[in-house]
Amino acid sequence: DATIKKVTELAEKYHYQPNSIALSLRSSKTKTIGVIIPEIAHSFFAAIISGIEDAATEKGYNVMLCHTDELYEREVVDAKLLFSHRVDGLLVGVSKATSNMDHFRPYIDRGLPLIFFDREPESIDAFTILVDDQVGAFKAVAHLIDQGCQRIVHMAGPAGVSTTKKRLKGYQEALAENGLPQDPSLVVYCEGGIDIDEAENNMSQLLAQGVHFDGLFANNDALAIGAVRAMKKAAIKIPQQVAVIGFSDWQIASLIDPPLSSVIQPGYEMGQKAVELFFQVQSNPEMPPKRIVLNTEPVVRESSLRHPKL
Repeated sequence: DATIKKVTELAEKYHYQPNSIALSLRSSKTKTIGVIIPEIAHSFFAAIISGIEDAATEKGYNVMLCHTDELYEREVVDAKLLFSHRVDGLLVGVSKATSNMDHFRPYIDRGLPLIFFDREPESIDAFTILVDDQVGAFKAVAHLIDQGCQRIVHMAGPAGVSTTKKRLKGYQEALAENGLPQDPSLVVYCEGGIDIDEAENNMSQLLAQGVHFDGLFANNDALAIGAVRAMKKAAIKIPQQVAVIGFSDWQIASLIDPPLSSVIQPGYEMGQKAVELFFQVQSNPEMPPKRIVLNTEPVVRESSLRHPKL
């Protein structure tokens, strides 16, 4: 007991910390989860990070975070970097430019947990945590139709991203189910993803072309905000002339004028579920890949709620 007391006192005096690398060699685990995120400024991804860190910390794990800024080249470097740091597994939100998944192969070959969130990889069979983008988009457009909209613009995201494809499909299904025609001129792609200025420019161009529409469903709230900004400059009244709904339900959505209707994305829950799945795979390496889909619903605010209802 006396020796333990002396060692403890010296450890505290000299701020001793165990060598985590040495411990990992002994236990074959670093108790660290690697995370690759495509957008750090997006409040949805920030909520995912928060959910991941809270769930990991509760289990005594650390998180090593890399941000790709939607660049495939950085994603490749980050995947290799985290692997070289001997993380126990990887949680990934792939970049909008990613199609080749070879840089994740070392994790698969080593039998490490590899979990994808938000965006679904199309070239490999993997564990994924998603929101129901298609159903969420369907509900958003159905709400606009219920408000009397007949010609609805879809401000879409980058064309190659899985979430863009699913939300576009939900938009198209809602039109079809309600007997409204599919007009390709009403689908506008924003390759910047969450670029407010791009959305404003695209909407300004649409208005300059004289395209008639009375509703707008945006792939995310940033695009909705940019489009609204352009319409306000053109003296278009929202929602009286054009009803608007976004997707993601950023914190700012309720603060703009008029408050923006949006589809909830449960980012914090997605982060927690990704960590839960990480530990399931870690304890059962032979577990077959599975897909977890989280429900989502529109939050209706003034931007889409017409008075009186048409």
